[in-house]
Amino acid sequence: MPEAESALIASRARDLIYDWNTAGQTTTYPAVVELNDETLRDGLQSPSVVNPPVEQKIDLLRLMGRLGIHCANIGYASSSRQAQQDVVALACASVGLDIHVNVAARTTLADIVPAIECAQQSGVPVEVAVFVGSSPIRRLAEDWDFEDLVMRVHESVDFVVKHGQSCMFVTEDTTRADPESLERLYSVAIGCGARRICIADTTGHATPDGARNVVTYVRRIVQQSGAAVAVDWHGHSDRGLAVANSLAAIAAGVDRVHATALGIGERSGNTPMDTLLVNLKLLGVLPHDMTALNDYVRRASHILRVPIPAMWPVFSPDAFRTATGVHASAVSKALARGDQWLADHVYCSVPAEWFGRRQIIEVGPLSGASNVVFYLKSRGIDPVRPLVDRVLAAAKRSHRVLREDEIMRIVNRRGPEDLP
Repeated sequence: MPEAESALIASRARDLIYDWNTAGQTTTYPAVVELNDETLRDGLQSPSVVNPPVEQKIDLLRLMGRLGIHCANIGYASSSRQAQQDVVALACASVGLDIHVNVAARTTLADIVPAIECAQQSGVPVEVAVFVGSSPIRRLAEDWDFEDLVMRVHESVDFVVKHGQSCMFVTEDTTRADPESLERLYSVAIGCGARRICIADTTGHATPDGARNVVTYVRRIVQQSGAAVAVDWHGHSDRGLAVANSLAAIAAGVDRVHATALGIGERSGNTPMDTLLVNLKLLGVLPHDMTALNDYVRRASHILRVPIPAMWPVFSPDAFRTATGVHASAVSKALARGDQWLADHVYCSVPAEWFGRRQIIEVGPLSGASNVVFYLKSRGIDPVRPLVDRVLAAAKRSHRVLREDEIMRIVNRRGPEDLP
């Protein structure tokens, strides 16, 4: 967007929208935050998704690259021979996409060795994300001895580093783990060469306050180590707070955030990458073009066989669709003036065109004449009063929004009486 046009839009926003989000106490976000897409690993743990063929996974990986997503978790190599082959293919496909890749592994050589073999076969650097449960409740359920865990962390991270791959150490259930356990586990991993550590809200337990608190504590551990170690946040949606928690973690200083397309994942899912990107774009953290996000969401929905919910933010079928008379009147007047900015903001907080969408006006039982007039005009049909009245009368008799073919039957003078 030209600088002059951008300045004009910013000026209109200041003049026409009073923003309580910035009118008092505000949160400061960093200029840069990295993103790790977990769709093709953690996301596939959802029992409702289909594990797509590798060619379709590569298509989605390319869309991640177009969106400026920095890294992708491309699988769990030790789960099967096919999974290992997919990881190798995806690692090779990442070359030229300006996107790094990582794979998940438990703190056991049975998981780590296949991950390292994938890096060797592909010739692509692969970050190995070794994870272990950290909370007292998890240790009780698994009958784990804490000192044994510490030893496993030491051996696992040391093995990855000595085999020439970067290591991210992940504590599962971090947001329910005690400070002493976290300090011990992270310190051992950092001492063995892990240059990235990850805080995992595995059960979606955290609130934004909890996210800030644990990130602040873990960053202090990193600072005290004196090593150059990045901190990640991995969130889940059990309480519906995944996006809010991710934003709180970013404000508290994490370097990278994990998320999945449409929030797919176990139970209630993970942080939804699409909703997170929308908010980061609106907050000014991500300045680059995001129109490909619509393609990313629809491609993920298609290959994973996950329908986009009707009320899903920004990318649902209904997100920018209105059949309500008052709303449609305001939007249609703005569009009739050729003012796309006004149309995108008068009844919406998210500019549709930023994310590859557009405003849609329908005709239904809650519509007014303005809906019908705009609908007809947008299809090159003269909105003469008798025709508008006939369409509107049919809409008022209906219990739902009229379909295109139903309106066209009225336009073609086959009458509203033969509508269902």
